[in-house]
Amino acid sequence: MLAKQLKQDLLSTKVRTQVEKPGQKEMWTYGLGSFGIFTVWTLIGAFLTYYYTDVAGIGAATVGTLMLVSRLFDGVTDFGMGAIVDVTKSKHGKARPWLLWMSFPLAITTILLFSVPNLSDTGKIVYAYATYLLFILLYTAVSIPYKTLLGVMTQDQNSRSTANVYAGIFIMTGTLVVMTLTQPLVAKIGWTMLAVIYGVITFASLYVTFLVVKERSSSYGDHAEKVSAKEGFKALTKNKYWVMITGYCLIFYATTALTQGAALYYSQYILGNIGYFPFYGLAVSVPMLIGMFFLTPLVKRYGKRNMAVVGAIIYVVAQSLKLIDPTNVVLFLGGSGLAGIGAIPPIALLFAMINDTVEYGEYKTGVRTEGLVNSGASFGIKVGTGLGLALIGWLLGFGGYVGGAAEQTGLTLQMILALNIYIPIALGVLQLVIMLMFKLDKEYPTVLAELQRRKR
Repeated sequence: MLAKQLKQDLLSTKVRTQVEKPGQKEMWTYGLGSFGIFTVWTLIGAFLTYYYTDVAGIGAATVGTLMLVSRLFDGVTDFGMGAIVDVTKSKHGKARPWLLWMSFPLAITTILLFSVPNLSDTGKIVYAYATYLLFILLYTAVSIPYKTLLGVMTQDQNSRSTANVYAGIFIMTGTLVVMTLTQPLVAKIGWTMLAVIYGVITFASLYVTFLVVKERSSSYGDHAEKVSAKEGFKALTKNKYWVMITGYCLIFYATTALTQGAALYYSQYILGNIGYFPFYGLAVSVPMLIGMFFLTPLVKRYGKRNMAVVGAIIYVVAQSLKLIDPTNVVLFLGGSGLAGIGAIPPIALLFAMINDTVEYGEYKTGVRTEGLVNSGASFGIKVGTGLGLALIGWLLGFGGYVGGAAEQTGLTLQMILALNIYIPIALGVLQLVIMLMFKLDKEYPTVLAELQRRKR
């Protein structure tokens, strides 16, 4: 038994010396792509509905239907794009070329979204549907290859984790930029010129990522073969860690959408002042951004899964603190800040964990599907986000919420508490349970060693 273990350890060490690792510059440049992708996504998520209803003059119910249709369309395009990436062959690889081909059209479509012409009501609706669905299509054509790129730039776990942490830093930076600067800039230059600025940022950051980041693992040993969509989907169902991480994506992003979207109601009706909401944003975002810089050495020492377990525990404890006095502003902001710290590991490490399941899937089935693995997990992210936002509407409606009212019914207040505290605690516990079952970090060296053995 001891001899067998020593043999495995020696083989794992040999494999690690064979895995090419990206340098610090390349990993930071990979992260830069997140700045472009998530800056424009935050702009869309935070301000497009307002632009449609209050600037373009499109009815709120119509906008709501548009957002629902787009979510469904978005999920379908994720799987389609994942299958396309897996069969893409070019001199730039399978994922990188899509950043080159689609980043500029994405930037142009972003500008079109915030340039609704002065048409009839029907004309505006048609324009909004056409441009937003086109944006979703182009965004998917960039985001799925970008996520896949993390898996094919290296097979080294630590490098993937580090690059993902750098991406997390850029994600939080982009979120802060959009949330703090958008409204002041709009007042000075208008929505269309603002969209031009963000479009340029998106194109430039993705183009630099394309130029610097290289693909390595997908072509290792020239063994890559085309995989049919049917074969790829069948392989996914046999990848237990992909199933776990996709479920985790759904739950984590449902939690995120729920707490971000419901905090405004909490500020107004539980704390009694809607002006507390910006402080909520700062309380969550600033500790997360600072914490990103300290995560890499912890991941190297304890592993991604263990950090995610600790994060889930911190999140549950942080949300539970609010139960001491739900109307206390300090407890609410402090608990939210601590919850933000608990969310650092999944935000910074999730895509690295997703891409680690690529090797496990190949190990179990012999089929390597970076694109489908990432598109499937991305589908979970988007379904989770939609579910979180839907829960807000459903529970507020159940409670008899009246928009704009100075006071709400007791049942409505209970629903607001449930959305902000009770349900997030339950979802945090589910995250913890899944991560306790997710043991791929421990198995990964053996998996990679076996894959390398098969290719010799």
